[in-house]
Amino acid sequence: MKLKPIVISLLDTDLYKFNMDQVVFHKHTDLCGQYFFKCRNEGIVFTEEMVQEINEQIDYLCSLRFTKEELDYLRSIRFIKNDYVEFLRLWHPIRDYVTVELSDNGFLEIEVNGPLFSAMQFEIYLLEIVNEVYFRMNYDYEILRKSAEEKLDAKIKALNDGTYTFTFAEFGARRRLSREWEEVVIKRLVTETKSCVGTSNVYFAMKYNVTPIGTYAHEYVQMYQGIDEIPLAYTNHYAMKDWYDEYQGDNGTALTDTITTDLFLMDFNRSMVNNYTGVRHDSGDPYEWGEKIINHYKNYGANPKDKLLLFSDSLDFDKAQKLYDHFKDKTKVSFGIGTFCSNDTCEKALNIVIKLQYVNGRPVAKLSDTPGKAMCRDEGYLEYLKRSVEFRLNREK
Repeated sequence: MKLKPIVISLLDTDLYKFNMDQVVFHKHTDLCGQYFFKCRNEGIVFTEEMVQEINEQIDYLCSLRFTKEELDYLRSIRFIKNDYVEFLRLWHPIRDYVTVELSDNGFLEIEVNGPLFSAMQFEIYLLEIVNEVYFRMNYDYEILRKSAEEKLDAKIKALNDGTYTFTFAEFGARRRLSREWEEVVIKRLVTETKSCVGTSNVYFAMKYNVTPIGTYAHEYVQMYQGIDEIPLAYTNHYAMKDWYDEYQGDNGTALTDTITTDLFLMDFNRSMVNNYTGVRHDSGDPYEWGEKIINHYKNYGANPKDKLLLFSDSLDFDKAQKLYDHFKDKTKVSFGIGTFCSNDTCEKALNIVIKLQYVNGRPVAKLSDTPGKAMCRDEGYLEYLKRSVEFRLNREK
């Protein structure tokens, strides 16, 4: 089964990829990274035909270049700098950095290995390709599409009849059913409701004149674990400092859970509280997390109502509404909702990720506030990182 090109624009990715890459371009071009694919669903197997299609789709991806219109659009985003856009005029995905293979038991194996400023860009493109290949070649796509349409109709009705009263951004690129379905979802949400305030997908943000939304991901904090002179338990400090140096308080929503929120808060001092407009939740109990963040703001004399709590951990509309009702009178609240928007069908969505695992040959890891989300290919290093975090928490509490 031969598919049409899945990624047709290098803007078809999440905004935070450009945000992070700009910092790397300006401050850390000496870093190299290795990323590895993982499917968290049990028993998901791929076929040789799927792998062949994935490889051909990557070949096509690596033939793409940014167009003048796309570069001008990036330049119009107030915190994207002209020298970085000029770099992107020259940049393109390099095929040699990516290998895709099938294990003997049918599990998909993907590795990206190259300069970090280039390797980090592959993640969203590859996840979009893998997901669409899997669902188009493993199911009757029209049946999936019909079930997704029925569910979207019900969601839009509930957003308009007062069942749901929050606003959110669509964060669904990485696990979407297909490119054409994500486009339908975004177009309908922004034209038929007043609830969707933007999307993480830069291509569709440009196409439909909506706000592109995103700051940084776990890989951004993880990369500092690979820099020799930075102590592991202080990587949040250096990551936030570089981010503020780059953006001067603009583009300022910090991700808290890369090496646990408790450790993050040790570096989220008065200066950082004032410099960042808010924080993002991506693991652990969201209610406990939110109350902890609000108390932290109060301890530094900041008004929580002036700060944003952005929730983005496996949300659906019912979960988001409950969180909104709980926090709406205490602080600003918003949501990034992904798979529930872009791949809610009669079949279970894939929970697939591509994670940074080595920087300059050194292992790196995400701990998160949910132990099951930890991912590291070096168990010895993971235990060392945990001990480093625990040592600082116990020493400075």
